[in-house]
Amino acid sequence: MHRVDTPRTRPLMQPAKPTIVFLHGALNDHTVWSNQSDALAARGHAVLALDLPGHGAAGPGPALASVEAMAGWLLARLEADGIERALLVGHSMGSLIALAAARRAPGRFAGLALLGTAWPMKVSDGLLASALEDQDAAIAMVASWSHMAAPDPADGMEQASLQECSRQLMTRIAAEGPPGLLHTDLAACKAYAGGGDAIAALDRPVLFILGRLDRMTSPRAAAALIAAARHGTVVEVDAGHAMMAEQPEAVLDALAAFAAACSQE
Repeated sequence: MHRVDTPRTRPLMQPAKPTIVFLHGALNDHTVWSNQSDALAARGHAVLALDLPGHGAAGPGPALASVEAMAGWLLARLEADGIERALLVGHSMGSLIALAAARRAPGRFAGLALLGTAWPMKVSDGLLASALEDQDAAIAMVASWSHMAAPDPADGMEQASLQECSRQLMTRIAAEGPPGLLHTDLAACKAYAGGGDAIAALDRPVLFILGRLDRMTSPRAAAALIAAARHGTVVEVDAGHAMMAEQPEAVLDALAAFAAACSQE
């Protein structure tokens, strides 16, 4: 059963498999996972693609200002939905939320897939200032940096289209959400200090999916997390930060194999 974050439906439980729970990044929503969540649901996985408070279908209510608060919200949401065993898939800010949630309740999770992750997740003062002073300009910067530079004109047209889709998505979420949402999300990422302790304490499989050409969170920015993971696997794809859009099949294949492995444990 495939479920996005709407109030009208609930996930069907499949005890033999963990529910795959997707967590989006800053100023995104569940739709960034559509290629992967739809395909995994079609393969028989229970799928829950969430919108964090203040984002997308979650409505214009207040956003949460820290990764720890978002992790607490996630755990409460899983409890409310009766999800006892989950496989967390988090992108960028979502990867930090996954780490923080697993630190607090490790027994609830079969594994973590961390995409476009880094710790510490550095955010420049210039981008933070722009997010406060001119959110549209900051959105344009993030949309540009989230996609890899195209090697030739034909690829350049495709990348320009993907970049524009990202800009439009973030613009919509910013317009529908609380004021200053991009700044709230970016500041939360920068402030999160618990990544090292969380990954070191986690006795669960961890999959790192990294974009070789990621200009937001380069693969080397994940080195500390990878080194500290007890059961870590690394997959690199030819993509930038928005790898789910740029290399949807490669990301899907990696997630499907990881979900199958976690279901057997």
